Amino acid sequence: MIIDKILNNNVVVVVDQDNKEKVVMGRGIAFKKRPGDSFDDNQIEKTFEMSTTALGQFEELLKDIPMEYFQLVEEVVEYAKLSLDTKFSDLIYVSLVDHIYSCLKRYQEGITISNALLWEIKKFYPNEYLVGLYALDRLESLGPRLPDDEAGFIALHFVNSRLDGDHTNPEEVIKIMTEVTNLVRYYFKIELDEDSVYYYRFITHLKFFAQRLITKQQPYGDDSDLLEVIKVKYQAVYNCVLKIASYIKEKYDYQLSSDELLYLTIHIERVVYKSAREKEETRK
Repeated sequence: MIIDKILNNNVVVVVDQDNKEKVVMGRGIAFKKRPGDSFDDNQIEKTFEMSTTALGQFEELLKDIPMEYFQLVEEVVEYAKLSLDTKFSDLIYVSLVDHIYSCLKRYQEGITISNALLWEIKKFYPNEYLVGLYALDRLESLGPRLPDDEAGFIALHFVNSRLDGDHTNPEEVIKIMTEVTNLVRYYFKIELDEDSVYYYRFITHLKFFAQRLITKQQPYGDDSDLLEVIKVKYQAVYNCVLKIASYIKEKYDYQLSSDELLYLTIHIERVVYKSAREKEETRK
């Protein structure tokens, strides 16, 4: 391969046959080399494909951060792609390397930052949190074991960098989801069964609901006729949903549509009553 730009002795930029820039890493890959020189492909340890914007930031980080951190982050990102079955913006390499290097340096200096959203991240983004824990496991090769709070921060990097969804602020989504689930808990004076399939469906619905609320988008369709049936059949749950609607309107100036009222009622009825009934039946 031909070197287009040398970033340091171990990192070069090449241009592939499709005229796309790639960052290539390998021990001593650019030693005594100049742009235009070739190198042995067997020296390549890691290859990154990224946009011009990400490449510029990547170059800046390379001035201060050892190559081992970039290699570790590349491994974590690949693991995340497989375990979460999604793609991420190439800026994840920049943001995650910077975050991991900085937090490890702070920790070594005795400075720790608690994650106020850790409990919510574990509950609402469990798969991303598991990726965060995997990252902490791998980081032990570079320094001390970081606290689980950092797994939560790393999880949010992956939530923010998804390419297959919306780009609403995950902290705001978590806040709204927590508010709604707390309203349900307080109204019925119960603890929700977080292991039930109904809870998982409820949380999934709340994620999309929160995203629509933040972007002020109303769902399509009109199930007002069905709502008339549901609110009679599940009157207690519907009254809870009206409390939620009133809270959302007052705090976020967002009017719940008949569709939102309908689906919240259905999901809450399932998570409050059906999961409770199934749990009771398993005890018999």
